[in-house]
Amino acid sequence: MGTIHITAVAKVPVHAGFSYVDDYKNVPTWMFGVTRFEPVGEQTQGLGATFDATMQLGPKAMNSRVTITEWEQDRLITLASVDGISNSSTWRFAPASDDTTEMTVDFEYSLPGGLAGKVLAKIVEPIVGTAIKHTESTLRRRVEELARTGATG
Repeated sequence: MGTIHITAVAKVPVHAGFSYVDDYKNVPTWMFGVTRFEPVGEQTQGLGATFDATMQLGPKAMNSRVTITEWEQDRLITLASVDGISNSSTWRFAPASDDTTEMTVDFEYSLPGGLAGKVLAKIVEPIVGTAIKHTESTLRRRVEELARTGATG
């Protein structure tokens, strides 16, 4: 199992950081490699909301369906795969000061076993470092830009 850990401190209040990450429409704008993140059904946030996602890593597009399994306003969002590539992510939001937020994520994924898994690992593993740096800097920049313009809660 692979694990990606990201911590970003953004110059925004907790509510603004949480609101940005919690809005499914924003995910492809900041999460490295995500080209599709669409709700399945009417529910688009909170416990039980389900999404179909596609992550492009090199020449390989990986599809997954994820469901929110934990959700606490301005504090926590956990997603777990229910179909496709096995993965889970837990997002935590905490005030670093009155006007800054520490956003952390632990993203875990499992690749298939056997020869297919070994081939996929050779594609995915070199990209992980780039993905971490890109996701952290893009997420921090986007949430700060939107907070300055008043577009995040």
